[in-house]
Amino acid sequence: MINAGFTRATPAGLRTLAAAGALLAAVSVALAAYASHAAGADAGMRLGLAAAFAFGHGLALAALAPRARGSLATAALWALLLGVLLFAGSLAGAHFFALPTRLAPAGGSLMILGWLAHAAAALRR
Repeated sequence: MINAGFTRATPAGLRTLAAAGALLAAVSVALAAYASHAAGADAGMRLGLAAAFAFGHGLALAALAPRARGSLATAALWALLLGVLLFAGSLAGAHFFALPTRLAPAGGSLMILGWLAHAAAALRR
């Protein structure tokens, strides 16, 4: 169960989500550049996928967090953040630190749940 205080739509929490989204987008640009210029073909595909997901979800967090209303919308954004960190982080960690990618499916599932929760929150408005 998610701690209700953690998901409450506080201004500080929403600013944190927006800032995390902007940081994800910035890091994803660097990761994409590395993937296309320095990594090999197979690694470049994995890192490019990680960069694409990080950029897209970073942009979504930066745009949606300031407008989030209610605990469901905020929980959805936290799920997106955790999901993209697990998914993209797992792919990048496999390349840079030889870590297994076993957390990628959990990250993907969290992103799916986050988007579904965001849709439900939007319909509840």
